[in-house]
Amino acid sequence: MSLKKKLGLGVASAALGLSLIGGGTYAFFSDSAYATGTFAAGTLDLSVDPTTIIDVENIKPGDTMLRSFDLVNGGSLDIASITLDTDYTVTDAGNDNGEDFGEHIKVNFLMNVDKLDVPIYSTTLAELKSMSPDVIEGNIFSDWLAERGGKLAAGTEDKLYVQYEFVDNDEDQNEFQGDSLELTWTFNAEQGDGVAK
Repeated sequence: MSLKKKLGLGVASAALGLSLIGGGTYAFFSDSAYATGTFAAGTLDLSVDPTTIIDVENIKPGDTMLRSFDLVNGGSLDIASITLDTDYTVTDAGNDNGEDFGEHIKVNFLMNVDKLDVPIYSTTLAELKSMSPDVIEGNIFSDWLAERGGKLAAGTEDKLYVQYEFVDNDEDQNEFQGDSLELTWTFNAEQGDGVAK
């Protein structure tokens, strides 16, 4: 055998040996396991029923109007905090003296119909309009929610009672004759603190 053939055979044998050694390092048992996970966020869904909470005509100083409406949690998460934004527009019938009709409409928030003489909080529409949400939440909804275990549970509803009063200030209030006030309340819900799951 020639030297060239011997060298070629030696190189081929070496390559075969190396491939067997290299291939042998991958000869072992193996297994795989897979795990998956999902994250689905809950929902907050606060609504008011009925959406028109008051609609009265021909009121005069001294009149009171009791109304109730349901705050409904249609979401999947408990509501731990509720705030209220108040806005209104006054349509003046032409007797304008510069006074805001909202300053003469008193609002009494009541815990329930059995406690009509003990409001949770009393204020005027004008004051409500200028209050910060945390003051409103602390004075109105914290006590209301406390009676419900500190939350409005998911899938539940509960009543809020409100008494409105056109305050009779024992003075001439003729400037309000024919005036109207259109009220908008926006209820804002917030979740509670996160918990370990």
